[in-house]
Amino acid sequence: MSSHQPLNPLSLGTDYEQLAARFRPIFARIAEGAVERERNRVLPFEQIKWLKEAGFGAVRIPVEHGGAGASLPQLVQLLIELAEADSNLPQALRGHLAFVEDRLNAHATSAQDVWFKRFVAGELVGNAWTEVGGVRIGQVITRVSRQGEQWVVNGTKYYSTGSLFADWIDLYAQRDDNGADVIAAVRVQQPGVRQSDDWDGFGQRTTGSGTSVFENAVVEEENIIDFSTRFKYQTAFYQLTLLAVLVGSGRAAVRDIAEEVRTRTRIFSTGNASSASADAQVQQVVGKASAQVYAAEAAAIRAAHASQRAYVTRYGKDEQAERDANIAAELESAQAQVAIAELVLRATSDLFNALGASATSTTKQLDRHWRNARTTASHNPLIYKERIIGDWEINGTEPPYVWQIGGGSKQTA
Repeated sequence: MSSHQPLNPLSLGTDYEQLAARFRPIFARIAEGAVERERNRVLPFEQIKWLKEAGFGAVRIPVEHGGAGASLPQLVQLLIELAEADSNLPQALRGHLAFVEDRLNAHATSAQDVWFKRFVAGELVGNAWTEVGGVRIGQVITRVSRQGEQWVVNGTKYYSTGSLFADWIDLYAQRDDNGADVIAAVRVQQPGVRQSDDWDGFGQRTTGSGTSVFENAVVEEENIIDFSTRFKYQTAFYQLTLLAVLVGSGRAAVRDIAEEVRTRTRIFSTGNASSASADAQVQQVVGKASAQVYAAEAAAIRAAHASQRAYVTRYGKDEQAERDANIAAELESAQAQVAIAELVLRATSDLFNALGASATSTTKQLDRHWRNARTTASHNPLIYKERIIGDWEINGTEPPYVWQIGGGSKQTA
C-alpha cells in the first residue's frame, strides 16, 4: 500500500438496533416460508437475493467503503436473528462471511478496495474446500495451473456450502508450478464450473451444500492468494457462524413450541390445569429451554468478542499480542461450541415434553429445529475440541488454527 493511501478505520461496531432494523422485515419474510421450504426442500434463492440486495453481505465492511462497519459480536447477533428465521441461511452465507473476514485482515497490509466494492455491490462468495474419496489427510487434489496465457483450476469439491447462491467460489487448491497451497477466487458464471445440490443430510437441507466440479475454470492471477496469508482466526470464525446457527435454531424451537402450547386446546387427565398454557409443568419445560438457549446465546456473543480482538490486533504492530489474541479466539470458540451444542440439543429435544405425540407431525416440522441443530453440532467434532481445550488448560499447548479431514490408515490407495 502506498504511503499516500491511509488505512481506513476498522469495523469496530455500529448502532446494533439501527443495523438490525434494516434486516428484520426481511427476516420476517424469510421466516414465513421456512416450513414450506423445509417440507419440500426448496433452496432459498429468492431469500438470499433479498439479503444481497439489502447489503447483508457487506455488514462487516468499513463504513468508509460503503459497508455497515459492524463488529464481530454484532455480526453474530445478526446471524442468530437470521437463523431464528431460517437456520439454513446463515450457514449458506458462512463461506462468504469468512472470505470477507479474510479480505478485512488482508486490508491491514494491502488495499482491498476492489473486493470491498464487490461486497458492497452485493456479490457473494461460496466455498469449495473439502475433497472426499481417495484423498489422504493433508492432501489436496484440486490444482491451479498455467494454461497458455491464463490460469485454470481443475478438481472436484464436496460440501460446497452456499456456492449455488454465489457469484464467486473461495476454492482451496495447490499450484502446479511450485506446490504451494492457495486460495483461488473463481467466478461462478463460466463454462468450467458445474454445481449440483446433492447434499443428503437430515438437517440443514437447504444450505446448497453440494458438489462443485472445476474443469479448466479460469481464475485471474490476482485472485490466486497464498494460503499462508489466510487470516489466523479463520477456524474460530467458521465456528462462530455455526454457533449462531445453533442458537438461532434454539430460539426458533422455543418460539414454535411456546406458540403450540399457547394455542393447544387438548389436555391430559394427568395434567395440572384446565389448559396446557396454564399447566405449571409445561411452563417449566418451556422456561428451562428458554434459559438454556439464553445461556447459549451469551456464550456465542462472548466468543465473538475474542475473535474481534484478534481482528483488531491484526492492525497493530505487536506480534505477541496478535498471537495471544488468536489463541484466545480459537479457545473461546471451542469452549462455546462444547457448551452451546449441549444446551441447544437438549433444549430442542426436551421441548417436545411440553406437548403430546401430535407435535411430531411432519406437517408441523417442529423436528427440524433438532435436526438442524444436530447437523450443525456435528461439524468440527466437539470431542476433539474438548481434548484441545484440556491440553491447553493442563499443558499450555497452543490450539491448531487449521485442520483437515481425509483418509487414514484404513483407506486403501
